[in-house]
Amino acid sequence: VQLVESGGGLVQPGGSLRLSCAASGFTFSRYDMRWYRQTPGKERELVARISSSSGNINYADSVKGRFIISRDNGQKSLYLQMNSLKPEDTAVYYCNAAAPWWGGENYWGQGTQVTVSS
Repeated sequence: VQLVESGGGLVQPGGSLRLSCAASGFTFSRYDMRWYRQTPGKERELVARISSSSGNINYADSVKGRFIISRDNGQKSLYLQMNSLKPEDTAVYYCNAAAPWWGGENYWGQGTQVTVSS
């Protein structure tokens, strides 16, 4: 099983980035997918989640209206379009796959750094 994030980097406040997560080794289309982020000394925070069929999407209040989560089940990929970025969005962003059935597996990527700074 692999989840590989990409697309992180340094961006100025107000800018945009698009994160991608490439999945392999499991049936991607059956899993709910999530983006989390974490900064040093803080707990990992749920940023956005999307159900297996993209029918249910939720965002943290801190990113609502600025971030868009999407997925392509055919390409086994998850995306996070981040607009109007703020310095407080600086964090390591992680891709997560969560089985929607009781006792199911939970997979994590290695993370990608996003830094918002002038």
